Amino acid sequence: MIRRWRVTDAARHDGALLPELIDPNNTASDIWADTAYRSKANEEFLAGRLLRPQIHRKKPKGKPMPRRTARANARKSAVRAAVEHVFARQKGPMGLFIRTIGIARATTKIGLANLVYNMRRLAWLTHQIALA
Repeated sequence: MIRRWRVTDAARHDGALLPELIDPNNTASDIWADTAYRSKANEEFLAGRLLRPQIHRKKPKGKPMPRRTARANARKSAVRAAVEHVFARQKGPMGLFIRTIGIARATTKIGLANLVYNMRRLAWLTHQIALA
């Protein structure tokens, strides 16, 4: 289920939004994210809240990725893959494509797509419970 989201223009860096996306009511201690969220500021923010970053590491420029780093990224990807299906679902079957003028329209379009996704997911979960 999508619990928290934020819409910005394409020029905004994803990683800068991490503090706004952390749900204070979530009791999990691991934070899973891709390399865009790895920064010193985000690491300090997470450490200050006793959260454990499970953020992918980038490949060193001009060098092969160390085997240890590649294995760690693969372990993180196994968990993150469950989250990525949300975006794939919205882009594929739901046909979400944002090309609007103005952030308000983009926010509305993404908000409605998130609402539809959550409704479909709730229907599926309810059906699974009924089958059990």
